[in-house]
Amino acid sequence: MRLLSQGIGQTLLVTLVCSATAIVFGLVMISVRTVGGRTSRWLVDTVVYCLRGIPVLVLLFLVYFGLPLVGLKVVPLAAMALSLGLIGGAYVTEVFRGALDSVDPVEMMAAESMGMTRLQIFSYVQVPQMLRFSAPGVLNEFTSILKYSPFAYTVGIPEITKQATVLASQTLQGAEIYLAVGILYFLIYRLLLALARLVERRFRIPGVSPL
Repeated sequence: MRLLSQGIGQTLLVTLVCSATAIVFGLVMISVRTVGGRTSRWLVDTVVYCLRGIPVLVLLFLVYFGLPLVGLKVVPLAAMALSLGLIGGAYVTEVFRGALDSVDPVEMMAAESMGMTRLQIFSYVQVPQMLRFSAPGVLNEFTSILKYSPFAYTVGIPEITKQATVLASQTLQGAEIYLAVGILYFLIYRLLLALARLVERRFRIPGVSPL
């Protein structure tokens, strides 16, 4: 069980790094799409569309094994952030876009009448509400990132699945070990969900049902 315990820390690290990457990427994409012009909107939509259509494992291999061919060596954790993190960020961008559509247009008209610029309206009127409206969708994407985190073992990160493979080969008790792995993932999921509910309650808009 010591190997599995060591893998838990790596799984949490991969999940948190990729989730943070997804949030930052999503915020950058939705900012460029909203504040920029028609060309920026088209560019963001194209990038998001392409990333959503690429399997995580394929992009991970392209980053980890492909970039060194052009002189860019990528460490395993960075490769996960540039693959799983960016794909998760593409989905987060779509969540943000849907949340922006829920912002009352009357509020933006009122801000325009007060002389606020497009960037100010986005920063002070749209973004705060967008983050609140998008909380359930973003937190759901975090759980998806957790479920894809086992791909990290393919680039050498000793997360739970990698450690379970080693342990199973040593003990020949694969059924018991992978059952324990499934339970560990469920417990991690429940932990993240509990934390997510705390955050959602903290920022929930009155009258909106919690997770």
